[in-house]
Amino acid sequence: MKRVPVLPTVIVLLAVAYMIHLGFWQLERLAEKEAMLARYEAAQALGDEVRWPEAPSATQRALYHRSRLDCRAALAPTTLSGRNAKGEAGLAHVVTCIDAEGAKRQLVLGWSRDPSTPDWTGGVVTGWIAPGPRLVADPPQAGLEANARPDPKDIPNNHLAYAVQWFLFAGVALVIYALALRKRLRGG
Repeated sequence: MKRVPVLPTVIVLLAVAYMIHLGFWQLERLAEKEAMLARYEAAQALGDEVRWPEAPSATQRALYHRSRLDCRAALAPTTLSGRNAKGEAGLAHVVTCIDAEGAKRQLVLGWSRDPSTPDWTGGVVTGWIAPGPRLVADPPQAGLEANARPDPKDIPNNHLAYAVQWFLFAGVALVIYALALRKRLRGG
């Protein structure tokens, strides 16, 4: 009678254990992501104005709050696909804003269907801090329509699906290895 191969069995069991570990890690990430999204939704509901985050480490705490920028110059105008406050598809008009300290900030001026660059040179702008970070002007500037307000619900939260995937990978690996062992032990 043939014996169970030790090294391949150990390798498969280690791989399965690691896949299970990754599944539980994704479940931990799910809880973290849900807490982060709840923080963002609470920040947006409060509508409190915060200072623009100067340090990258402060950006996460500032997202989805209201803020303001004193834009002394507007450079590099561009457009991105976007939606307006009514949910219609069109173009978000974005500029690089040079603030009072000379730092570059991304500013979404507003929305339109017209790709031409609006005439806007700067000023004090209020709005919502969106990922990037960028300030989505509210009210819109340069005669543009309002963009859709940044919404934390737009952030994907796929961690449960990833956890299920890892658990399934572990199960499939065990089934395949068990079938291979059965065939080997039967001498086939």
